[in-house]
Amino acid sequence: MKVVQLTSERKKIEVALTPALLPLYDIENSIVVVIDIFRATSSICYGIENGAEAIIPVSQVEECIAYGEKGYLIAAERNGEVVEGFDFGNSPFSYTPEKVAGKTVVLTTTNGTHALHLSRKAKSIVVGSFLNLTALCNWLRDQNENILLVCAGWKNKFNLEDSVFAGAVTHQLKSDVYKLDDSAIAAEDLYLLAKENLGAYLAKTSHSDRLKKLGIEEDIAFCLNVDITTAIPILEGERLVKLK
Repeated sequence: MKVVQLTSERKKIEVALTPALLPLYDIENSIVVVIDIFRATSSICYGIENGAEAIIPVSQVEECIAYGEKGYLIAAERNGEVVEGFDFGNSPFSYTPEKVAGKTVVLTTTNGTHALHLSRKAKSIVVGSFLNLTALCNWLRDQNENILLVCAGWKNKFNLEDSVFAGAVTHQLKSDVYKLDDSAIAAEDLYLLAKENLGAYLAKTSHSDRLKKLGIEEDIAFCLNVDITTAIPILEGERLVKLK
């Protein structure tokens, strides 16, 4: 009698190239990594690294205002600009130790917090950026779970910078342990084109152009720093906190 060897099914690495595609994925059985390189997830990673007690992502400006009335630091960005009357917006330079250490920040952005809220049914949600790339990948590798990389994009449309980062994660994790979907394969191909000079490759992006017109090129350059932080923000309840 022939004995059939049973092998465990490989875990998946999938990339949702925009939040609009999320209904197509088995989100409840995946760890979601939310990606908004220019600039929400980069700022969140930097703020948590710099001692923020928590960052609370909300969808609407009005929700942010309500938190502000309770004494929280509030941050709001729409179309790349700080919303008038808020403590700060989406720039990583607002999330320095002097400004955020020991404090809770309530944040709403055009794309990043939108993607995060649409991912709420995930097994767990973490935040990724080039700033914490290797620390994030090392942790994901240890989890032995399906991974869904959610690109925030721009108003539910595809963007290049988030997809390149999804490719960077795919590239670090790719092995016989994981089965890649076509979006992950394509994202890795983009990353391999970009990796020798991320700044030059991503200078052509529409959001990069938007930020340059606002005079904040320094933000773009900062968000493309690789492995300058090790903190991994994870969603616990309503709060993004440092993964222990």
